[in-house]
Amino acid sequence: MSGPVLCVDCGNTRLKWGLRQDGSWLAQGALPIAEAGELPAALPMRFVRVLACNVAGERVGAQVEAAAAGAEVVWLRAAAAQCGVTNGYDNPQQLGADRWAALIGARGLHRGASLVVNSGTATTVDVLDEAGVFQGGLILPGLELMVAALAGNTAGLPLARGAFRDLPRNTDDAIASGARQATLGAIERMFAPLSDCADACCLLSGGAAEALEPWLRIPRRRVANLVLEGLAVVAEAGA
Repeated sequence: MSGPVLCVDCGNTRLKWGLRQDGSWLAQGALPIAEAGELPAALPMRFVRVLACNVAGERVGAQVEAAAAGAEVVWLRAAAAQCGVTNGYDNPQQLGADRWAALIGARGLHRGASLVVNSGTATTVDVLDEAGVFQGGLILPGLELMVAALAGNTAGLPLARGAFRDLPRNTDDAIASGARQATLGAIERMFAPLSDCADACCLLSGGAAEALEPWLRIPRRRVANLVLEGLAVVAEAGA
């Protein structure tokens, strides 16, 4: 690459960005998605190209294109195969760009079978086999969304601010612990078919990763931003 590439992950809650050159991150940062228009002011240097994925809608996409200030903008979309990953979805183009980028990022970081988990506003749990074939996965509400759904759709349950307990003895703890146990259980159940694969690992990313990682009983590795890692792999492949 002749200069830095700006990688941008437009998520539901935050816009994450990174400047990548010659296999290294020069800088990274994040903004609330409502402040996506402030991206130019957050960047410490110019760039030659933008590679981005967007699940936040057209307005945010337009703000990223405006921030590019004439540089080429490439929007990542799921494909049948890319950068060593084969897409096993029934309709490959239906897979979200963020999930596709995270799978590519996981393959770039770990060559064995992996469970690719992104836990933010939603939690995605995707199976990538040893050959780099995406076998399928889950979409769950994120931890905060689960808690909010109970508060918004029941008459007697609060918007819980409880703590995680093995055996909760108050309602706030019961709600907070239920959301976390449900997510942990889904992750561990999805990992079970991979457990006999040599070097199988759960790659865990997203804003709620810190709340989940200590309680998982499977091989695991925290990654700051799997989507940005996948965008970097695509950028460096010249796609």
